[in-house]
Amino acid sequence: MAIRTLAALYDDYGDAAQAIAAIEAAGIAHSDVSIIANNADNRYRLGSTNSAVTDANTTVVDEESDASGLGTGATIGTIVGGGAGLLAGLGMLAIPGVGPVIAAGWLVATLAGAGVGAAVGGLVGSLTDAGVDNEHAVVYAEGVRRGGTLVTVRVDDLREAEIRKILDHYEPVDIETRGAEYRSSGWSPDTTATTTEPYRRAAE
Repeated sequence: MAIRTLAALYDDYGDAAQAIAAIEAAGIAHSDVSIIANNADNRYRLGSTNSAVTDANTTVVDEESDASGLGTGATIGTIVGGGAGLLAGLGMLAIPGVGPVIAAGWLVATLAGAGVGAAVGGLVGSLTDAGVDNEHAVVYAEGVRRGGTLVTVRVDDLREAEIRKILDHYEPVDIETRGAEYRSSGWSPDTTATTTEPYRRAAE
């Protein structure tokens, strides 16, 4: 039995949140799920409890926090939120080359443990190390930088088709098509940059 890493990029955070809820309802432990959502405009405000209530269109967080905490290497807080599920453990992180995000789960723990200073390569590298195709990984990272939400799930191959069906039900982007759109607009992936300037501009 092999472990697979499934990834899906959503344009809408609510779709990603629903996909995660359905995956957890199917019996996948939240320790095998992760979410990384762009937070360049501080649309998601996390309080000290890091708890969020989500529905299809809205994220409501119970307390306000100071956006100045979104520096490189900012404390993530509780990455996995006990019995309340993955989304109860959302924390803030800044990934150079990608930008400020709210995030939770195993992929975030991998990034934090490695030190996020590897820029966008840190996210791409973590995805490829987990088995995601490099050509897709760079598009996932760019998709988050441009405002998307990335969901990743570790699952044994016996349940791969089932969990992929759940991810697809909530209409993630077609990663091949999205990559072609990015490239046609002049984008080319750079996994070696170390500057934080791209996300600083996005956050202004």
